[in-house]
Amino acid sequence: MTRVAVIGSGAFGTALATVLARGGLPVTLWGRDQTQLAAMASEGENRRYLPGIALPEALQFGPWTDADLILLALPAQQLRGFLAVNPLTAPVITLSKGIDLTTGALPHDLAGAAAVISGPGFAAELATGLPTALSLASRDAELGARMQETLSTGALRLYLTDDMTGVGLGGALKNVYAIACGMAVGAGLGESARAALMTRGFAEMQRLGAALGAAPETLTGLSGLGDLALSCTSDRSRNFAHGQRLGAAQNTRGGTVEGIATAQALLSLAPGLDLPIARAVADVLEARTDVAGALRALMSRPLKREDD
Repeated sequence: MTRVAVIGSGAFGTALATVLARGGLPVTLWGRDQTQLAAMASEGENRRYLPGIALPEALQFGPWTDADLILLALPAQQLRGFLAVNPLTAPVITLSKGIDLTTGALPHDLAGAAAVISGPGFAAELATGLPTALSLASRDAELGARMQETLSTGALRLYLTDDMTGVGLGGALKNVYAIACGMAVGAGLGESARAALMTRGFAEMQRLGAALGAAPETLTGLSGLGDLALSCTSDRSRNFAHGQRLGAAQNTRGGTVEGIATAQALLSLAPGLDLPIARAVADVLEARTDVAGALRALMSRPLKREDD
């Protein structure tokens, strides 16, 4: 039986380890905070990220040395440093959603991963057994099919694709547009503004995806449009909630918000592309303008065809 290690004991890493262990796989969970990991082992729950959700007794805690398959669930901006001192020899699947700010690389490229999983899934829902569907991308069709079979459970359905770039981009870019939608809602601009930002943000995702070699159908799937819809419409999305606090001029400290670094990184990936919403988000995050100024800039752009 495939021995699985999950590296990263945050909300999603813990949730995925939980659902896989419940499904009968031998799963080991490792986290950078060993004190937190010890508390999880003794208390039977992750009180920091998933309070009140019981961890399965079969779930183990410790290093990944004997794993046949590694699921890498660290925050995107911490991957490069971790990998520099922790060589991983088993096949790796990345779960991180972001773009490395220093190199502009997607997580699966940083890790030399065999596959990437992304899509619309809140950790608490997955951990409690609510149905979740995600994309699993691997360029190795045989390996991808084995991973799909191994990791799918009664609560988790994985859809297979070979487009690792598209799946990785979808998971990263939707965070930026979730911040934009959060800013609009927080500033009291209404649901029409949110719908417009989400739709035009999706057009920007498709534009950038095409420039970087993603298949168009990937971004219309779970890891693109699906994750965008979830992240832009729920205050349980950390990126949406961060934007909402920005729009309402509230304190934005605390928590991992991957879209902050991604907003800065993506503009350098294809500098000639027209990405006005992403640029507006980056300008607000880097204090070059405020939410009201960003909205004025977007609304005063030259009129154009919708399919342009």
